[in-house]
Amino acid sequence: MTNKKVTKREKFEMLKAMSEVQANPMLMEFIDHELELLAKKNASEKKPTAQQVANEGLKEVILNVLTENGGLMTITDIQKSAEELAELSNQKVSALVRQMKEDGKVTKIEDKRKSYFQAV
Repeated sequence: MTNKKVTKREKFEMLKAMSEVQANPMLMEFIDHELELLAKKNASEKKPTAQQVANEGLKEVILNVLTENGGLMTITDIQKSAEELAELSNQKVSALVRQMKEDGKVTKIEDKRKSYFQAV
């Protein structure tokens, strides 16, 4: 037996499949209602958190720095090029640049084990 966690939806589906439950209209109605609530919860649009909104602003700053520079820049170079980024840790800037790379806005070039980034 695997240790896969069974979701709430899967548990309700299992209950619906039982003949004892199917024989009871009240239980069937209850399970259908719960499944409907789960569907609504999962479908709702989730607003970005305040931190995510702030990070988007920082990504814009990073993109502007890379675009203005035009060449290859290290994380440290990027940090030093903008006042807004100077207070951030190297790891934070690196994480934001990695997200931008995944979004296709930045390319990464490695040279002698050192990473350089460039705007696409």
